[in-house]
Amino acid sequence: MAYTINDTCVSCGACAAECPVGAITEGAAHYEIDADACLECGACASTCPTGAIEG
Repeated sequence: MAYTINDTCVSCGACAAECPVGAITEGAAHYEIDADACLECGACASTCPTGAIEG
């Protein structure tokens, strides 16, 4: 199952910079992960300062 970003995201962009396939983009409320493109590698979750990324 692809990773998701919850509402504790502060839109810092750290996760997007770490995603090897560019599956993370800035959404209306916070960053979002494209489930179809996500490799489930966890690179984004390990860089999130607020722990907003769940896998």
